Amino acid sequence: MIASGPVYEVAPHADEGVLRVLVVGVGNVLRQDDAFGIAVVQHLALRGDLPAGLRLLESGIAGIRLVQELMEGYDALIIVDAMVRKNVAGTVSVLEADVPDPRELPFDARNEFLADMHYTNPTRAMMLAKALEKLPARSYIVACEPVRYDDFEMGMSDEVQAAVPVAAQKILDLVESLNGKPG
Repeated sequence: MIASGPVYEVAPHADEGVLRVLVVGVGNVLRQDDAFGIAVVQHLALRGDLPAGLRLLESGIAGIRLVQELMEGYDALIIVDAMVRKNVAGTVSVLEADVPDPRELPFDARNEFLADMHYTNPTRAMMLAKALEKLPARSYIVACEPVRYDDFEMGMSDEVQAAVPVAAQKILDLVESLNGKPG
């Protein structure tokens, strides 16, 4: 069994009309810049001034933990991860998630998708949540261009480490925007 990181109840009580937003840090802290998502969630958890309705989760590499959390029901989802997009190292991007529906996959692709959901990546976890009708319509990815992520070695590059507070602020701005407030 893979243990995932904690759920941070930093702003659990939402006022009427405030969205329930789940921010999930994914990645592997043992693989250099792949720790980005975890570092951003930890950075946010330490702030202490987060908007109501926000919940933080470190899912690590256990994507099924993300699906389990989405079963609680959220209005929006923000995945935070290192992602190769061929940008300058440390570039932070906010993307709308385009999640395929696994029910629309050909039979062989659907069987491959379902083969091992325990160590699944964020896309596959979101696909499963979509199939279960638990994926929020407002789903985003906050991605950072990594420098190194292929070797088992702890410690993020300077470029990605510097992007952590930038990504945290982009997440807060996005949450404010989703709640109809200027970010």
